[in-house]
Amino acid sequence: MARSDKSSVFSILRNLNISGLLKLAQKVDLGKLISKVNKMSESDLKKMMKMMDGGSADREPPPVDGDFYDLSAKLTPEEREIQLKVRDFMETEVEPITNEYWQKAEFPLHIIPKMAALDVCGLTLEGYGCPGKSNVLQGFIAQEMARIDPSISTFFGVQSGLAMGAIYECGSEAQKQQWLPEMQKMNVLGAFGLTEPKVGSAVAGGLTTKAKRKGDTWVLNGQKKWIGNATFSDITIIWAEDVDSGDTKGFIVEKDNPGFKADKIEDKMALRTVQNALITLEDCEVKEENRLQEAHSFKDTSRILKLTRASVAWQAVGCARGAYENALAYCNDRKQFGKTIGSFQLVQDLLVEMLTNLTAMQSMVFRLSELQDEGNLTDERASLAKVVCTLKTRDIVSKARELLGGNGILLRYNVARFVADSEAIYSYEGTKQINSLIVGRAITGKSAFV
Repeated sequence: MARSDKSSVFSILRNLNISGLLKLAQKVDLGKLISKVNKMSESDLKKMMKMMDGGSADREPPPVDGDFYDLSAKLTPEEREIQLKVRDFMETEVEPITNEYWQKAEFPLHIIPKMAALDVCGLTLEGYGCPGKSNVLQGFIAQEMARIDPSISTFFGVQSGLAMGAIYECGSEAQKQQWLPEMQKMNVLGAFGLTEPKVGSAVAGGLTTKAKRKGDTWVLNGQKKWIGNATFSDITIIWAEDVDSGDTKGFIVEKDNPGFKADKIEDKMALRTVQNALITLEDCEVKEENRLQEAHSFKDTSRILKLTRASVAWQAVGCARGAYENALAYCNDRKQFGKTIGSFQLVQDLLVEMLTNLTAMQSMVFRLSELQDEGNLTDERASLAKVVCTLKTRDIVSKARELLGGNGILLRYNVARFVADSEAIYSYEGTKQINSLIVGRAITGKSAFV
């Protein structure tokens, strides 16, 4: 026997588990087993060893990434750079303080200058200091923000979408010049007051907030509820019904305007960082120059909501992605029965169900924003995305909480927030039922609205 052969034999004997071998011999014919293995090709042996190692708990899991179809690759290099800049801001400036401010139900005002420096406010608007970028990029930005904190995404959506959008769509040229550049820099913060305490989706049938013209002044009376940012905003867009004409009109109401009062809504279970207000307007006088000159009917509010509804669908995707990625990271780390729970079949099945819905949602909103960039966005297309994405988000965050077991209800594991916040996203900017009826009217040609 050659020296190398003797060395191999000694190595085998040294590592041989005799007791284990004896137990195996009671179950199988060892000679026959060795003969079979000896006849296997080198390729088959490698496959067998790879299969045997496949369930090893020691394998390094791949990076956690909720963009399974790599849709971000469709962005231009410039757009991708902006997306990653926002991601870095959210991960370094926001994520470390998210749970603290959510629990306190306070807003981290100190991050606003840093957010302004990203230069993404009013992203899709043209002129007035706005970047004039694509709606697809805007969707990715909404997703990036909601992936870390849906509250911050909501704050930004109100500022960049609803408030700036109302002035951009319905303001005079002088009003646009006055307000939009400063809002884009986030030196002026905005809110959007449409929803009322006793009237939700039924505002389309008439607002209870009334406006009466007296010379060059309008007198506003009524209340608005759930108005995000309104406790600290510099201006709030108030929608009211003209008592003389019955038309819906919009007004830029400044925070120090006499007769304007914004009280913080307490005890919320969702989007706690967002400062929602109950606004009371009592003989609130607004100058004619602060009336949105191009707002003449309720259809004008619908036009703005259609534009922002696409961003809300993206926000739902971000909320779902945040829950999925945190749950996946947890499953790759949490050990039970001697190995990480991500190696269990039932856990992987749940994770794949979550990823399936998430990827479908991402593909849907991506196409929605493409349609928006093409000028082909319709009410029903925006509404369908809002319905589907918020429904599926509820399902994804529920599965994420399930995967974390008892830890799923603790803030520090970064899933409980997404579970709670998804409920608010599900309801605002049109409930599931109202948006479904918008789609139903489009596909049947018949309105089921009462």
